[in-house]
Order: sequence, then structure tokens, then C-alpha cells
Amino acid sequence: MNRFWWILLVAAMSSAAFASLILPATGLATLYRSDPDLLAAILTEVRLPRVLLALFYGAMLGGSGAAIQALFANPLASPDITGTTGGAALGSVVTAYLIGFSGPLGLAFGGVAGAALALLLLLGLAGRDSDSATLLLAGVAISAVAGAATALALALAPSPFAFYEAYDWLMGSLVDRSLPQAAMVAVPVLGALLFLIGRSHALDMLALGEAAAEAMGHRVSRLRREVVIATAIGIGMAVAVCGAVGFVGLVAPIFARRLTHAHPGRAILPAAMIGAVLLCLADVLVRFAPAGRQLPIGVVTALLGAPFFLALVLRMRLEWRG
Repeated sequence: MNRFWWILLVAAMSSAAFASLILPATGLATLYRSDPDLLAAILTEVRLPRVLLALFYGAMLGGSGAAIQALFANPLASPDITGTTGGAALGSVVTAYLIGFSGPLGLAFGGVAGAALALLLLLGLAGRDSDSATLLLAGVAISAVAGAATALALALAPSPFAFYEAYDWLMGSLVDRSLPQAAMVAVPVLGALLFLIGRSHALDMLALGEAAAEAMGHRVSRLRREVVIATAIGIGMAVAVCGAVGFVGLVAPIFARRLTHAHPGRAILPAAMIGAVLLCLADVLVRFAPAGRQLPIGVVTALLGAPFFLALVLRMRLEWRG
């Protein structure tokens, strides 16, 4: 990828983050003139955590999506399609509502454990060399089981308001988050992304086949474990704080692969940057919902991402027929 695209991605991230910080701007100019201290408090305590979480979560979704697609050699693989985000949500719900460990560490532990379990189950059911249909069916099955188990856990929760308390979180939300929560997500997400980027060459070799990767000195079984662990940590922590957000991990790698000439490993960093841009823009869109209501961000990403998924499936179907 040449320098122009890197500059464009950095500019897009900066612009999307700035838009997420100031939009909607209604009333901000008045506050600047009448009460600058209140304006500063709104920007730093309300808007800034949302911007940071959108950047971190979007980057993790995009980067892990590219890594999972490289691991399975399948463009349909993504954290939500493979059931990773659903597994993370289930783990957090079980930890918080059934075990009673509802603190930040409990939610984080449950999210990481659930994401890891979903990925390991997918590896067992589909395997790396399975076709797209098998991977899709396995992922749909895992997501369905995770969703049903999450609903069951909430139904069995001691709190009669468990469904209402968890609704916004399950659909994905950045509302009422704090800077400490953003910091809690930042460390594991950035660490996981750096780790995955460091395995980009090995993932590129894996695209040539397991034999080629082994010949280049990469242990395939170890690489799979490393990608599963890094993805589970990053996605699990983000889901524990912000809930489940879909399709960003599918859409971002699609654009990134076009910039990197279809090299799956090299697409991790561009996909992370594109994912951050997409989630920031989605966070801006949810604030313009009618009647002063803010939609869950997961609803917006699903509405925008589902057509890309359907188009990808149709294109692959045409390729199979051809």
C-alpha cells in the first residue's frame, strides 16, 4: 500500500473522530459563549469517551476481522459472523447476572472467555480448510446458540429487570461511558492489534497453504492459538464495555484487501483504521435519530453492513456457478 493511502486513512480517522466529538453541534456554540467550563466538561466527560471507544472498538473489529479471514482463508469470516461477539456477550451476561460478578473485571473475564470459546468451537466445527458455506453455517449456529443462551441467562437472572438493563448493551452502545472504561478497553485492544499485526507475515504465508507456512518456519497450530487468544482478548474486552456490534469486522477488511492487493496479513492494520472510521461515523449517525432518541449503534452497523454481506454472498455464489 503506497503512502497516499496511508495519509488518506490517517486523515479519514482524524476527521471521523473530530466529527464524532463535535456533532451534533447544536448548542455547543452557545455554551462556548455562555459557559465554557460546561462545554469543556461535556466534551471531555461525555463526548471524548465515546470517540475513544469508537476508535478502539472499531479498530479491533476491523483488525481482528482481517486476521480471522486470513486464518480461515475465507472472506465471510468476521467476529460477528463466526459467533465471537455473540460468545463474548454471552460470557459477560452469565458472569454478571448468574454468577454475580458484575464488576468491570468480571465482565471482562466473561467476555474474553466467551469469545475464546466461540472461536475454538468454530475451529472444531468448521476448520480452516472448510468452504464458505460450512463456515457460514457453523458461525450462524454458534451465533444462534449464543443468542438463545444469552436470552435464557437473562430470563433466569435474579433481577426482574435484567432484560431492560441489558438491552442497550446487547445491541451495542457507547452512551454513558467514561474515560476509565475507555482506558480499560485501550490496553488490551491495542496490545491485541499489535500482536496480530506482528503475525501478518505468518498469516500471508498461511494463505499459500499450511505446507508453505511450515516450510517458512511458522508453526500453524501455534499461530491459530495465538490469533484466537489475541482476538478473544480484544473483542471480549470491547464487548464487555460496549456490547455487541456487527458487520464492521466484515466490511472493513473488504476495503482493506483492495488496498493491499488481497494480501490477508497486510490488511490487518488498514482494516483496523477503516473499522475505526466506520464505527465513529456510525456513532455520529445514531445521534440524529428522530424524537431525540439515540439508536443502539449495533442497529446502525447492521443496517449499513447487511447489504455488503448479501452482496458478498451473491458474488461468491456467482463465482461458484462460473
